[in-house]
Amino acid sequence: MKYRIGMRIPPKIGAEGIDRTARWAAETGLDFLDVPQLTPEIKQACDRAGIAIGSVDVAASKLLSRNEAVRRDAAESVKRQMDDISALGGSVLFMCLVPEDVTLPRKEGFDIWKETFPELVRHAEQTGTYMAIEGWPGPAPHYPTLGCTPEMWRAMFEAIPSRHFGLNYDPSHLVRLGIDYLRVLTEFGDRIIHCHGKDTEILHDDLYEFGVLPATFGAKYGFSEGAWRYTIPGQGDVEWSKIAVRLDRIGYKGAISIELEDHRYWGTLEAERQGIVKAAEHLFQYFR
Repeated sequence: MKYRIGMRIPPKIGAEGIDRTARWAAETGLDFLDVPQLTPEIKQACDRAGIAIGSVDVAASKLLSRNEAVRRDAAESVKRQMDDISALGGSVLFMCLVPEDVTLPRKEGFDIWKETFPELVRHAEQTGTYMAIEGWPGPAPHYPTLGCTPEMWRAMFEAIPSRHFGLNYDPSHLVRLGIDYLRVLTEFGDRIIHCHGKDTEILHDDLYEFGVLPATFGAKYGFSEGAWRYTIPGQGDVEWSKIAVRLDRIGYKGAISIELEDHRYWGTLEAERQGIVKAAEHLFQYFR
């Protein structure tokens, strides 16, 4: 099976402009770009480079506001985005369900989500779009994100069985949370809409120092909170060969998008490009 390999756009690469970014991605052998928004200009630049659109970012925090009027306005805005994205040929909406108030207890957040999202999913069905929720647990110390653990996925998918609402599978978050990232594929594989190519290294000496808590006096590395650090694929604890086997078995035909969050490949255009190339080389071993 041939998978599509692409990337989210890192800041220095993105600062080159969408035309240069799309051309560089195509020259590097990537198939698509995940974009922060989808406009005619972005679509045209990707078309000229011969590269596809992957996911499109959609803000979700106001959808989880305690204020009903704020939620209602946000829902109407997201429905208009669905219409616009669909009209330009996009289909995957990337959403991180961090509530407007990051101190909101997750159970209360879930109740708000359960009230707000059925209408949005019906609109997704009508427009042929799909919501892929991100499993980042959110900012410390509250970790308020909805939909980052199997416990909540089960409750969500029971409440909304539609396949137009599902997961952005990112094993890096699962590793840092201590969740079996392969078992997730077995249980929730049919709800995977999009995948991120990102890894996590568990720092065992630091695990002794901090346990699972964030470091009190600051993490030693960027993209880390203490006993773990995000890495490019192939430099962490994720076994991508096993992920590939399981994605193949469940019939996943979607994308693998490199998300560059690694302090070793950050800070300059050259570093970001090197990180994307190295990540792609590792993923190509298993997904081409």
